[in-house]
Formats: sequence, C-alpha cells, structure tokens
Amino acid sequence: MFQRHTLNAALTISLALTGALSAAPTNDSCGDLPSHSELKAALQQAVAAESSGLNFHMWATIVDRDGNVCAVAFSGTSRSAQWLGSRVISAQKANTANAFSLDRTAASNGSGPAAGLSLSTANLYSAVQPGGSLFGLQLSNPVDTANAYKGPTSNFGTSNDPMKGERVGGVNVFGGGLALYDANHSVVGGVGVSGDTSCADHNIAWRVRNILVLDHMAQNGSLAAVPGPASLFAGDATHPDNIIFDITANPAGGTGNSASGFGHPTCLNTSGSNTLPAVRP
Repeated sequence: MFQRHTLNAALTISLALTGALSAAPTNDSCGDLPSHSELKAALQQAVAAESSGLNFHMWATIVDRDGNVCAVAFSGTSRSAQWLGSRVISAQKANTANAFSLDRTAASNGSGPAAGLSLSTANLYSAVQPGGSLFGLQLSNPVDTANAYKGPTSNFGTSNDPMKGERVGGVNVFGGGLALYDANHSVVGGVGVSGDTSCADHNIAWRVRNILVLDHMAQNGSLAAVPGPASLFAGDATHPDNIIFDITANPAGGTGNSASGFGHPTCLNTSGSNTLPAVRP
C-alpha cells in the first residue's frame, strides 16, 4: 500500500512538473536579440547622451517578434532609482511597436506595403484621440497583469526579471517604443523605454536602438527603405518612425489637430528629436 501511494504521488508530481514546463512560453528568438547586459549598457549610454526632458533614469524592455519579453533593465543604481510604474510601461511600449510595425513580408497577393511600415508609439498619439481613426486602440490588447506584476520584486530589472519569457501585452500610445529591424530589414521585435517625459522616452529609445544596431531601415542595395510616418508625411527620410510635432490648437477644443495624422504633443524641455542618429542601411 505504501509503495503504491508513494508511486502515485511521484507520478502526480512528475505530471504536474511536465505540464508546467510544457505550458511555459518559449522564446527561442530572444537568443538573436540583445542580452540583459547589452540592453543595460545601451540604456545607460543613451540616458547619459540625452539632454531633453527631466534627466531622469529609465526602464527599458526588449520583446521578440512574438511579443515575448527578452530583457528588462534600468539605468539607475537600483530598481527604485527610476519610476517604478515605468517598468511595465516600457514593456507595453516594446509590445506596441513590435505589434504594429511591418516588414516586406507584409506584401503578398497584391496587398500590403512592399517595404513594410514602422510605427513608433509616438506616431500613434493623434490617431487614438476621440474622433481619430484608431480611437480605442489603446484598449484593444490589455496588459496581462499576472505576468506584468509577479515577483519577486527584487528581480525587477535584472537578468532574471519575472517578465522575461512572458507575453505582457499592452498598447501604449505616446513616445518611447520602436520596432527593431535587423540587417535584412526584418522586424525582429521591439524596444520600449519609459521613465521621463514621453518625448525624452522616444529620444532615448531611438538612441538605444541605434546603439544596439537594430535600426536597419535605410535603403541598402535591393532592400528598399522601410517607411514610416515621418518619412511619408513629414519629409524626414532618414528618421522614418521619428516623433512628429505637428499638432496645432483645435478651435473647437480637445487635443488639437495633427496635419499628418501622426502627431505627438511637445513635452517639458522638448529638444533633440531632429538631431537623432539616422537609421542604418
């Protein structure tokens, strides 16, 4: 009797462990993306180089093409050196830029953009306002709170951040999220940065992507340039998914009118977005 009960218990534990392992999300494509240490170094370098905004420390998250979190880092000396709420926001931004950006694989059967389309989270602001063409988008893919807030909190921003390997989801519609493009002009994920004004977040995310050499969007031989709202509607071919400041006051009130439809409001100490590094071939 004892042996049978012991065997049954062992089988139960074994099956439970097997089920847990098989249910865990896989993130094999994270192996091709920057590691935690590489992300942290790039974030610290970008924060040091950026002079706009409030000069705050930042959180950054990288997701792969499937939306799995690959790395989470902060630039300060500890997890409490930057806004704690910005950790999850950075993951939202990475998810959003990845989820709503395309590459040349989008074109088939006479439909889809031939070279893709890159949308930064900054490009989404105007379209999601009341009356905008994407109103409600920010509610369409809610954050998985179980994945976003699970502990231990002592691991937040480390190589063992609890979000790593999970799909956090979420849609963010202000500056700080950018799609990542490899040397083949393929979207391989997204990076999100949060912790300062949304304009500074965008600038720092841009610098992080550049430092990590995942901004291959300019024309390169037979590879056409990857377009974005700034190259299509704001005349900025070297910064296709850059933030656009073209919102003017609406006489009827509200958030204002964007000439391009992809505009973003200015922030405290807004500067430098027009001098960011050009994207790579």
